Amino acid sequence: MKKIEAQIFLLLVVLFGASGCAKLAVNSLMGPTVANLQRQTDLDLVCEGASSYLLMLDSLLESDPGDEKLLMTATQAFSAYAIALDVCGKPERATTVSTKAKKYGLSLLTRSDDLKSIGRMEPSALHDALADLSKNDTALLFWAGNGWATWIRYQEGSPASLADLVRVEQIMLRVIELDESFYHGGAHLFLGAYYGAKPQQLGGKPDESRYHFEKALTLGSREFLPTQVAYAQIYAKIKYDKELYLQLLQEVIDFPLENRPDIALANQAAKRSAVQLLEKAESFF
Repeated sequence: MKKIEAQIFLLLVVLFGASGCAKLAVNSLMGPTVANLQRQTDLDLVCEGASSYLLMLDSLLESDPGDEKLLMTATQAFSAYAIALDVCGKPERATTVSTKAKKYGLSLLTRSDDLKSIGRMEPSALHDALADLSKNDTALLFWAGNGWATWIRYQEGSPASLADLVRVEQIMLRVIELDESFYHGGAHLFLGAYYGAKPQQLGGKPDESRYHFEKALTLGSREFLPTQVAYAQIYAKIKYDKELYLQLLQEVIDFPLENRPDIALANQAAKRSAVQLLEKAESFF
């Protein structure tokens, strides 16, 4: 995020508070600011400087907690920031930030009467509620599920988070039914990681994991590099497939960031993770 954009953004909030004028001004800046954040390649700069932007989002949502555009932006931003912090070597901060990703993601869903109790819904009831949503709800569903999954990632397998995983699985399955290509096949990426995270003898589904990872690679044109990293770190590692592991990670390292400037931040984080994972290859295989 450019410093001048942040200064203008903050000035508008201070001058206009939660008025209608402020909302119009903020929304006119929000898109370019978020897009610029996604184009950053300096991970350390993002880890050090993005917190001011997130504080602004927090403040705006305190004044207008039901604003869907703000909730969507906050869910995306806090999720991305948590992952960036993790890659920057700050997992404790990532854990804290991920709680906001979950909070705002769930707020997106609980705006619907049928999903107000989603955190406690039985699978059959959730299935029925999700079935009533349409393709127009794809973005809402995906980003809400992604925010929830970001929080689960940092819960170290707590019973509550494992129970929530089943609900996120249903959300992502519904996203695939509505639009499997959404956000570079992101729902397939989640399911590939989910089904591949456990050994087969403990309930894992390696064949389904590989299927979803391959679908995500195809739908993302092999340009959304977090897919290759997750594929290597989860599936290739658990299947003890060193050749696949090395091939996927080298593909990430060799990919030119300038080919997809719109997702440079996610791809740069993936590149840093790939380097770290390659350095550990001999200890894994």
